Amino acid sequence: MNGSNNKMELLGKAPIPKALMSLGIPIMIGMLINALYNLVDAYFVGGLGESQMGAISIVFPLGQVVVGLGLMFGNGAASYLSRLLGHGDRETANKVASTALYSSISIGAIIIILTTILLKPILSVLGATDTIMPYAVSYAQIYVISCIFNVFNVTMNNIVASEGASKTTMCALLLGAIINVILDPIFIYSLNMGVAGAAIATAISQIASTLVYVIYVVRKKSAFSFSLKAFAPTKQILTEILKIGIPTLTFQLLTSLSIALINRAGSGYSDSVIAGMGAVTRVTSMGTLVVFGFLKGFQPIAGFSYGAKNFNRLREAIKTSIIWSTAFCVIVGLVMILFSAQIVSQFATEGNAEMISVGHRSLMANGFSFFLFGFYTVYSSLFLALGKARAGFILGACRQGICFLPIIFILPELWGLNGILYAQPISDVISAIITVLMALHLHKELRVTETRICLEKHDQ
Repeated sequence: MNGSNNKMELLGKAPIPKALMSLGIPIMIGMLINALYNLVDAYFVGGLGESQMGAISIVFPLGQVVVGLGLMFGNGAASYLSRLLGHGDRETANKVASTALYSSISIGAIIIILTTILLKPILSVLGATDTIMPYAVSYAQIYVISCIFNVFNVTMNNIVASEGASKTTMCALLLGAIINVILDPIFIYSLNMGVAGAAIATAISQIASTLVYVIYVVRKKSAFSFSLKAFAPTKQILTEILKIGIPTLTFQLLTSLSIALINRAGSGYSDSVIAGMGAVTRVTSMGTLVVFGFLKGFQPIAGFSYGAKNFNRLREAIKTSIIWSTAFCVIVGLVMILFSAQIVSQFATEGNAEMISVGHRSLMANGFSFFLFGFYTVYSSLFLALGKARAGFILGACRQGICFLPIIFILPELWGLNGILYAQPISDVISAIITVLMALHLHKELRVTETRICLEKHDQ
């Protein structure tokens, strides 16, 4: 009960900067560590050649789909679990946690089996060229199977965070990241296993994170039992999980689709183009995940303030989040712009001028458009936090869906390689313009609501 009171105090009364830091930083660190897996693999594999680097770029969207599955059940359950714990309903909370975990593992296993059976056709659709395909198969055969541990980890990450055990989540993710950094060069170079070595290192790292969560549950540190007997996929429980989980999965699938379409468009040029764009994707994902993680702390504050009709606190939370996230995005964007060639060269074999040139131009353009990312993400998070599901879904789907899809299909036909390199930045700018229009309408709506409430209070 005391923990619940502290959380309510943090959401409703604590200074906005303190509340944002307390709620957002642990999740931000966890998401950032999780992104290191992909960046570390790309760094070490990049030394093998552009075809090998292209291979892990082709496989990357498959991993994002799996992460989306874990997020659908984990993130979908987390909100419901927090409310249940606040009400003291441990029995239902156990059912929700168990249902989310076992559902994600079961569906994840089915998807992984089907993916393994249809691996070559899937990799071909994702843009694997004849020279990339052998390496992509070698990497994916191991990586895709190991994704079952990632499904477990992502689901548990969200569930454990819902009970306030952010240190456990950070320990699990940090242990996996450290092991991955140590094992990658050993398996890839010392044991001469190439891209298969990178996949094995990632698999072992994921298993290590899984063991942290298993020990946490077995030692009964968790508020939930995760019993098979508690598995109860009732209509009410699944509805509560999926109404938040499905939009989360949709955004993740759009991310995977956008990466796959860029790779497929790049396959018409060379392996170096795919490798260069793959390096850019991993670098920019580090920045986007920091912002996403931070704004996971903003959402409950915004929702709580809106529900309590505390519009001054809501506006302060929005303003502070925009300032902080935009400042971060400008700094990261400038680093991308000023050091683009140096950054991309870390993922390239020596003398691969084409990959560095492609990555350098794309990363520079993404650096400029990244200035807008914090502003865009604050409002896409805000609409969902206020319960405006339709507007939140539309805005959330703009950057890598509604705006991006027509651009990536049309622009390369009109502008060639440049159309591939600048598709995402152009989509970012259009999405930011749409955000401004939707934000103006939202603030007008909030002012009307606030005025109406004030008049009602005055009449009473």
